[in-house]
Amino acid sequence: MKIAVAGGTGVAGRYVVEALRARGHEPVVLSRAKGVDLLNGTGLEAALAGAEGVVDGANVTTMRKSVAVDFFDRAGRNLVTAAERAGVRHLVTLSIVGVDRVRNPYYAGKLRQEEIVRGGAVPWTILRATQFHEFAGQVLSGVPGPIAAVPKAPVQPIAVREVGEALADLVLGQPQDMAGELAGPRIESLVDMARALIAAGGARRRPVLPMYFPGGMSAGGLLPTGPGPRGTQTFADWLGRQKASASV
Repeated sequence: MKIAVAGGTGVAGRYVVEALRARGHEPVVLSRAKGVDLLNGTGLEAALAGAEGVVDGANVTTMRKSVAVDFFDRAGRNLVTAAERAGVRHLVTLSIVGVDRVRNPYYAGKLRQEEIVRGGAVPWTILRATQFHEFAGQVLSGVPGPIAAVPKAPVQPIAVREVGEALADLVLGQPQDMAGELAGPRIESLVDMARALIAAGGARRRPVLPMYFPGGMSAGGLLPTGPGPRGTQTFADWLGRQKASASV
């Protein structure tokens, strides 16, 4: 089966591609490097010809609401329109647990993406996943200065590989509309994750200052609210693997 993967070279997309190949299918990467531009639609029609499914893991790195909304609006509209024209039977879109509860500029873009998928003519599944194990490192890298202000927030992080495998499984099945929220095996403290990452040498050594963040994040807005699939790799397991890889 030919499956197109938007963002197929990205953090989650590369694992989708890997999982599809392992299952004997033909993943086609939609990226600028492959001559496909989601923002203006260049190359989409040719890339989707003959595709039975599409996984959308495309992303933009920004904390500006206008940039996020513009990216996901344009990319989402172009992808849904091209998929409909190509006769794609199933569109699977990766979203974020808590995207509708936590006030965040980036999340506004993801919500717009979800709206476009729901309103399109292509049968769809939206998978909301919790933050990846890499989240603590991303937070630390975005905080300059000698002290790292980290949100006091409970999270339930998941291995990105497990997210990629879940997306591959979904696109090969029947459309579900909203899939069960995908989360990691246990709830963690983001502050403790940041401290553990620093102690393991995975981030610049400096004191961590726990901070209350408004907008729902510190109140548990990033946690799943109902039953759904759960990953198996804990943050501690992931961190141990990172340390082992770095020492080789």
